[in-house]
Amino acid sequence: MPRTSGRVGAHRAEQPGINGPIALLWSAAVALVLIVIGIFVSMVLMGRIDLFGTAEPAAPQTPGVLAEIDTSYQVLILNATPETGVVAQVRQKLIDQGWAADAVFGSDGSTTKFDQTTVFYVKKADESAALGVAEVLGGAKTERSDHYQSVSGDGSPQLTVVIGMDHVGTTSPAPGSGEKTPAG
Repeated sequence: MPRTSGRVGAHRAEQPGINGPIALLWSAAVALVLIVIGIFVSMVLMGRIDLFGTAEPAAPQTPGVLAEIDTSYQVLILNATPETGVVAQVRQKLIDQGWAADAVFGSDGSTTKFDQTTVFYVKKADESAALGVAEVLGGAKTERSDHYQSVSGDGSPQLTVVIGMDHVGTTSPAPGSGEKTPAG
């Protein structure tokens, strides 16, 4: 067999290895893994992640502000439900707890679709009294807001109760109101 060229084909084969796009994907994957590991290690060192947990018993929580029934506050009751007579029922509950009749007053609110009964207070110092009223009303929510400033104008402290839809049907009618509550 005659040879036409002096070369043998074995040395001309392609070099085995990884082509360009595959090498780029592997490099990106390795870089991503290293970044994630770096973030994890730095969070452990900063104390944001606790690997082994703590076996120490949790310290008992100190109570925040305690509810206090303070009848020196005036209470404005706003009915934000479509039901009538709710203000009289809530007013009577507060009077039964010791508020003076002339310190508890109310009317219908500007809306009839307020979801949750809320006791609003203006100053941080009023929070315990607001919690006391919320407790009397059966666990109403409390919220700090300067929207309901004292309407009396004499500077006496005031809390505002906005009766929500969660309160509908949960109270018995006020004496002499002639109103009936649904059974159930």
